[in-house]
Amino acid sequence: MTTKMREVAERAGVSPATVSRVLNKTQYITPETEKRVLDAVKQLNYHKNVNALRLATGHSNMFGLVISEIANPFFPEIIRGFQAAAWEQGCDVLLCNTEYSETQTSAVIRKLLEADVRGVAVMTSSLGKSATAQLTAAGVGVLFCNLGPAETLISNISIDYQHGITQAIAHARALGHRRAAILTGPKDNRKASDIRRALIAGLKAHRFTLDLVVESNYRADFGASAIRKILALPQVPTVIFCGSDLIAIGAMNALQEAGVSVPGRISLIGMDDISVSHLARPPLTTIRVPREQLGTMAFEALQQMLKSKRHKGVEHSLKTELVIRRSTAPATGQRVLVAAG
Repeated sequence: MTTKMREVAERAGVSPATVSRVLNKTQYITPETEKRVLDAVKQLNYHKNVNALRLATGHSNMFGLVISEIANPFFPEIIRGFQAAAWEQGCDVLLCNTEYSETQTSAVIRKLLEADVRGVAVMTSSLGKSATAQLTAAGVGVLFCNLGPAETLISNISIDYQHGITQAIAHARALGHRRAAILTGPKDNRKASDIRRALIAGLKAHRFTLDLVVESNYRADFGASAIRKILALPQVPTVIFCGSDLIAIGAMNALQEAGVSVPGRISLIGMDDISVSHLARPPLTTIRVPREQLGTMAFEALQQMLKSKRHKGVEHSLKTELVIRRSTAPATGQRVLVAAG
């Protein structure tokens, strides 16, 4: 038989309203009372009735999180940060995965609406405002990354790739590099486009010779295929900037298989600082995106917007930083003139 909130209240010696406040964190409750309630919940194996919550409050405590693909190591820390922040507020998370498919994206939007989510954090560049218009039309708050500008029911987090990219280019310049190549993500991907533009502009500003820009997917196999194009150039660049760590690790493996030393002959710089970056051989110099912080910020931004009187969206910013490891070294035959930083 299903345990009712009234039974939990009786066991804890409080009112059902107090049980509700403890479980949904809607009001301050003394630590002693909170402990009694949570002990009773555990003893009776009580689970919140989501349908009852909807009837009582007019909405659910469900939030959606949309990512591109669960297998991509870019996303687990975002999921952890978002989920922890949601649970801290007594909310639940519906995780959805688009797999870069239009058909799957339509199914995801439908699933989110059917689940009566209060807000959705879109952590994939494959979804824009047109794809999520059904959500905002239904009064669901949406949080994007690097889309902007904010408007009613839409907030945005701008990831400041420029900061980390500027550091990375200065680091390569200080190591004596003057010839570069860029391996980036898909041409129609927002994140890839932002990074590509920032890299090209930065390298030109620092008077690098840009030998090649290659666009493709975000997987390690692309890094391997792109290296063949780079090694076929009349003059091979001494540093390669990659649009993701997966691309960089694929490129590193391909260079080593071709007998090209990293970083002795070619230095590599990645993007994201995924968990395996420091396990690469050599460990990868990369631009860190603080993804767990991004997940936490995404949930908090949704909460802030939904609690505001007119659900007005807000612009937020998250800074990136260069992490120097051993995949970068002085360019062959070059003397380092200044310290990297």
